Amino acid sequence: ETWRRRPGSWGARGSAGRGGRASAVGAGAPLHNVRPYETPFSSPGRGRGTLSLNPYISRVEGDSGTITLRCKDLRVLQLEIEGVEATLDIARSIEALSSLESVITSFPFFYRPKSLRLGDAWHFHPPESYYKRVARETNAWRLSEANEDFSLCPSYPRAVIVPRAVNNDALARSARFRQGGRFPVLSYYHAPSGTAVLRSSQPLTGPQKRRCAEDEELLRAVLAGARPGAQGFIVDTRSTQAAKQARMTGGGTESKAAYPGWKRLHRPLERGRPLQESFVRLVEACGDLEQSMDRWLSRLEGCRWLSHVKETLSTACLAAHSMEREGACILVHGAEGTDSTLLVTSLAQIILDPLSRTMAGFQELIEREWIQAGHPFQLRCAHSAFSHARPKHEAPTFLLFLDCVWQLGRQFPLSLEFGEGMLLALFDHAYASPFGTFLCNSEKER
Repeated sequence: ETWRRRPGSWGARGSAGRGGRASAVGAGAPLHNVRPYETPFSSPGRGRGTLSLNPYISRVEGDSGTITLRCKDLRVLQLEIEGVEATLDIARSIEALSSLESVITSFPFFYRPKSLRLGDAWHFHPPESYYKRVARETNAWRLSEANEDFSLCPSYPRAVIVPRAVNNDALARSARFRQGGRFPVLSYYHAPSGTAVLRSSQPLTGPQKRRCAEDEELLRAVLAGARPGAQGFIVDTRSTQAAKQARMTGGGTESKAAYPGWKRLHRPLERGRPLQESFVRLVEACGDLEQSMDRWLSRLEGCRWLSHVKETLSTACLAAHSMEREGACILVHGAEGTDSTLLVTSLAQIILDPLSRTMAGFQELIEREWIQAGHPFQLRCAHSAFSHARPKHEAPTFLLFLDCVWQLGRQFPLSLEFGEGMLLALFDHAYASPFGTFLCNSEKER
């Protein structure tokens, strides 16, 4: 069993995660009976070795030295170098080149491959291409370019899909009522049930319990465009207590009186520093080759990485079940709407939509729901798990998403058109890529 392997044996995974091109992809069926998790952590770390900060000179003896490099892709390399001065010079050069402050001095701006075949660029404009799919099923939505100059929301793309009944002026007022301007936009339309998943940031109700008529109008229009009698669930990825505390600092939640037809559900998902610390402890446990099996399992449980996987998949399943079985529309948000929100919306699509489980569809999903949706890759993937620094904004949210997808592939091995290699490649490129796909924190910055 994969879960019984000892720490350090990250390579051999048996049949785990090998996707196929068989029946369920073409059958168009949602994934039913998803379990919280089956095996621990699909371990990353087989790609290129872009460096974290602070190379460590572990030994200098006589006329030679050893430099230990702990890389962002979790590999550990040792360089044996002749000459003390050469060792120190190389260490200083590596440290300088791994601590670049400007994004335009990073590797993608200098990478010139000798042979590179570019594929079809259809997926570079996912809002437009996805809207064509939605328009074939319903006329309740439209493609808005109100954010063409990124003035409404700097972390949204230029074009977003919104209810047809809501004009651009209402979108602008709704944006001013949401943190960071992230007003509710369509994430996924589920044609079999006529329902939708939307994402946004928290409303800025504050202690005075402010309201916004245009924001309320937008969510009414979502239910009006769904099937008759549809209800809505607002899945808040914060705890009830965290949401109350946010209200005292200007944030808040949607009230029942202001948003009739919508019911709020709190499903707290960890983010930020606690998630990063969990990742660090997991990597430390995997790197200890001398521990016993009991000690390994204890440290695995203690790092709480599998708990984060379980809670994330459970919340995504709740959203998918509410749409498929109860015919409900879903709005997902936490505080900023750029981390746990995207986890839930993207995983719910993979569970419900067979096209998202194909190679091309999965690439479009990541482009639309992570890259163009404003996940701050530069902040979240700055150093990986080996860095001595603990930046405030560092968090392996995208890695958690990839591990959840790996879990789905493990439980439904014939339902994904891609396998573990694809997920590992995405991990490598999110943290250290020769290309510019995951650079910066938003489409505006790119």
